[in-house]
This record gives sequence, structure tokens and C-alpha cells, in this order.
Amino acid sequence: MWPEFKAFLTKSNALALAVGVIIGAAMGKVVTALTGDLLMPVIGLVMPKGDWRKAEIVLSQSTDAFTRVTSVNSIKYGDFLGAVLDFIIIAFAAFLLTKALLKPAPEVPVKTCPYCKEKNDEAASKCKACTSAI
Repeated sequence: MWPEFKAFLTKSNALALAVGVIIGAAMGKVVTALTGDLLMPVIGLVMPKGDWRKAEIVLSQSTDAFTRVTSVNSIKYGDFLGAVLDFIIIAFAAFLLTKALLKPAPEVPVKTCPYCKEKNDEAASKCKACTSAI
């Protein structure tokens, strides 16, 4: 069953692409949970303010006198760094998955025609390009 599933995943057709998109979305959720629930608390211990994804540089801040609502204009670099870290982890996981599933095909032994230098099947007796005996 596993070899059939592996063969299905490695085919290059629309259904395999759709399955890849679905698996990629699921992998994204798993990696987001991994970073948010396992890695970020450990990284947060090292950061002085704790939750580093909410780190920001405040550019301006104003309070409305009538409603007492404070509006903040800031650069949220913590959220950006978190998204970059998520991307790196997802890309690495996709690399490992691709490396595990897509093995390069072994090279087929070939004969080279001495006249035209065309590569032919090892069992061939005539060149497919110039039809000379090889």
C-alpha cells in the first residue's frame, strides 16, 4: 500500500498537485502549532518582555480626549520575525519530505555512437540518429 501511495504522490498530474496543496496546508498548520506552542515559549524565556511576537517599535501614539481610545501607529517586527521563522521551518520540512519521497531515477546504461556521439540504449545495434552500426 505504501509503494502505491508513494507512486501516486510522485506523479505529476493535477490530482497529485491538489493532494500536495492539501498536505502543504496541513503541514503549515502543524508547523504553526509547533512554533507557537513548543518553540516560542522557550524563545520567550530568553526575551526580556516574554511574548516576542508582539514586539513592536511605536512610531506615534494618540488618545482621543472624548472617547479615551488610544490609537498606536507601530512597526510590528516581532510578528514579521515570527512569520519568517514559520516560513523557514515549513520550507525545511517540505525539503525533507521531498527528499524522502522523490529519489532520483537511476541512470540507464547507454552506448554512445562513435560517429554522431548520440546516446543509445545499451541493447541497441544501430544508432537511432544516424543508423550506423554500433
